[in-house]
Amino acid sequence: MRVSVDKSNNTIGYKIRSAQQEKVPYMLIVGAKEVENNTLAVRSRKYADLGSMSGDEFFAKAQKEIAEKSKDN
Repeated sequence: MRVSVDKSNNTIGYKIRSAQQEKVPYMLIVGAKEVENNTLAVRSRKYADLGSMSGDEFFAKAQKEIAEKSKDN
């Protein structure tokens, strides 16, 4: 799993569109609300907005998806 952080001064909408054009599978958005609630706002290239979840929930979901992909190959 590769991770990159976009700390540019662009708007969040621009950053999301850019990531979609680059076909980034998952975008994890962390703003003031997420920090306060200790959550991540998760967006998927396939399924759009997946809502808020904890870091542990997201990583469990990602590991499951990776394991399923490995079985298919």
